[in-house]
Amino acid sequence: MKITIIIVLSLMSIGCDNPFAPALLDTTSSGPNSILGDPTTIEGVYQNFKQAYAFRDTTIYGQLLAPNFIFVYRDYDKGVDVFWGRDEDLRITHGLFQNVQRLDLVWNTIIASTIDSDSLRATLTRNFNLTVTFSASDVVRVEGYANWTLERTHIGDEWKITRWRDESNF
Repeated sequence: MKITIIIVLSLMSIGCDNPFAPALLDTTSSGPNSILGDPTTIEGVYQNFKQAYAFRDTTIYGQLLAPNFIFVYRDYDKGVDVFWGRDEDLRITHGLFQNVQRLDLVWNTIIASTIDSDSLRATLTRNFNLTVTFSASDVVRVEGYANWTLERTHIGDEWKITRWRDESNF
């Protein structure tokens, strides 16, 4: 055992790569080998949102939300709109990700889009289908529209979702 530790420490001290780290791991957020989209494009934000759901990854998900993010949905039973901010959304999404076996999100057609003349704010409404698998016998299908407002400070910066109005059947 001591000899193994000495060999590993010796290899590490002469500048050898970490023998326990995968050599071909793509640590960039985008590129030819990445499954993530370019968050400086609107389509890249949609792709990253889809991947966050597919991998149930709150780190990817959290990077998409602006600090002033607001989520809105209609509570039809009470006849009111319900709002919450970024921290509560991350907590709720984390709970969702932890309590499902699988999430399959399909983005469909963009129904409406407006991009301000300075290209720093965009409002889009896009149709989606989401299959939520809690277990083999408990599968929920959600469909509807995600009405998003995205903003960025400068052209070339990453887009962030500042407002999401959920218009789904759930």
